[in-house]
Amino acid sequence: MTQLSDEKRLTVAIGCDPNAATLKEIIIGQLKEMGYTVKDFGSDDPIYARVAFAVGEAVAAKSFDRGILLCGTGIGMSIAANKVPGIFAALCADTYSAERAIKSNNANVLTIGAFTTGTEVAKQIVKTWMEARWQTGTASEPKVACYVEYAGKHQV
Repeated sequence: MTQLSDEKRLTVAIGCDPNAATLKEIIIGQLKEMGYTVKDFGSDDPIYARVAFAVGEAVAAKSFDRGILLCGTGIGMSIAANKVPGIFAALCADTYSAERAIKSNNANVLTIGAFTTGTEVAKQIVKTWMEARWQTGTASEPKVACYVEYAGKHQV
């Protein structure tokens, strides 16, 4: 079991469409093994947007620190989640993007495609994303502040 430092252990909301149910179960197991608290928002609804909205709303309400959404490509979940005010979802297909999603963009939801990303790569992406931390005082901070401000004014 990978142990986290003494910092607060993050909580994760996760959901998917029926296409990604197997990968979701693997990721849930991985997250629990890493010491995270996880809530499963389901995988039975073929209208993936409803799952994305539920996970997004839970993260936006600060009931969870981060969200993970899975579908065939990850694209639909990313689009749907980004409709929830306060959500900044990033579709990642590699570990570098996953790291930068947090460090450069402070994303609070990760999306992955179950059909486009192999299981082991998906697990590496999740590990990297969960271990990355947003840092203030960097060159990215004013860039992120700009789109957070815009989203707040326009409810996107």
